[in-house]
Amino acid sequence: IPKESSPRIYESVPEKPMGSQIQVDFGQTEQFTPDGRKVKLRFIAFVLAHSRYKYKEWLDRPFTTRDVIQAHENAFRYFGGITDEFVYDQDALILVSENGGDLILTKEFQSYKEERNLKVWMCRKADPESKGKVENVVKYVKQNFAKHRLYYGLDAWNEAGWKWLERTANYKVHNTTKKRPVEVFALEKQHLRPVSPISDNTYITKPFDTSITRTVRKDNIIWYKSNRYTVPLGTFQKTKQVYIETKDDKYLIIRESKSGPILAKHRITSGKGKLIQDTSHIRDRTKGIDTYIETVASYFSNSNKAKQFLQEIRKVRQRYIRDQLQMISKEIKKHNQELLDKALEECMKWQLFCATDFIDMVQYLNRQNVSSVNNEKRQIDDLKQFNYLSESVSQTKAQTRDIQEYVSVLEGEIQ
Repeated sequence: IPKESSPRIYESVPEKPMGSQIQVDFGQTEQFTPDGRKVKLRFIAFVLAHSRYKYKEWLDRPFTTRDVIQAHENAFRYFGGITDEFVYDQDALILVSENGGDLILTKEFQSYKEERNLKVWMCRKADPESKGKVENVVKYVKQNFAKHRLYYGLDAWNEAGWKWLERTANYKVHNTTKKRPVEVFALEKQHLRPVSPISDNTYITKPFDTSITRTVRKDNIIWYKSNRYTVPLGTFQKTKQVYIETKDDKYLIIRESKSGPILAKHRITSGKGKLIQDTSHIRDRTKGIDTYIETVASYFSNSNKAKQFLQEIRKVRQRYIRDQLQMISKEIKKHNQELLDKALEECMKWQLFCATDFIDMVQYLNRQNVSSVNNEKRQIDDLKQFNYLSESVSQTKAQTRDIQEYVSVLEGEIQ
């Protein structure tokens, strides 16, 4: 049987606004002590999505939810504020379960979230690429700070880590934005919810290389003069290298080969660290969802009301609308249309705009129907049993005697 592959298609994401997002992740390393012993260390890393300003904290034991909360407080003091949104993996210290967008956080973190008024964005399972900024930070900490460094104790290790943040991680020019995180952070800090001030630092520069060919990244972009330019989605799967040329120093032309057809044409932009996108290179995510909603709604008698119900779910669960539609579609195939229509009416009546609520309503109504059918069947069975006995009795004939026999008996008694 031939093996079929369906590679994932990536596209570059525009930069987040200042103060909008922090990405959080965990990592671990094994370090040697001066006497040659091996020690397993764990750390939590934070990075501001816009400026790439970083913070990290180490422990010589597994993290607990309380440790995570304390690390958040330390990070807020380090950053001098709080962002609008926090991005996490589905880690057991933070999340208990996720069902089509219904997040159940751990008790302690849920209380902390409500107290701090945090907006949580939970990545899907096995999808680390959705928080690539902090994934790069974790890799950077392992390969730059921790590699070949001896462990002299947790306090000394954390102090060295914070100095490394000031000296290297937040000083050097970032490879994507082409800016020093600490410089951008000076502006981004003004957009944070204030917690406490932090000190300023000094900076280092880093050169950037250019050539007539460019490597296509997996998010379907290329670099040119410190800016990112998009190519059509799927280019990365077809070719890993493209050829570029400029026209009148105003336009950048990208070709698959030196004399091949034009893949993309962009106006050259000044500055550094910018993302230049062609609208035709952006995936239209709404088209597929609209078609999916039409398909699911067609299973109901009143498709217009079904569309209205599904659109309300889309408003409430916009990020998880495809998962919600899949759950409803799967449940639809198990039941008849009358039951589905009744469940739709009840959900609209009580404003239950969620796939799990719809499924619960279908199952509840189905149990009621089954119970009603069973009661009716028992009544019919009882009625049949009664009719059967009545029929047998009605067909039985008693033996009859001549009246004279009774007369003779009576006469004998009198005698």
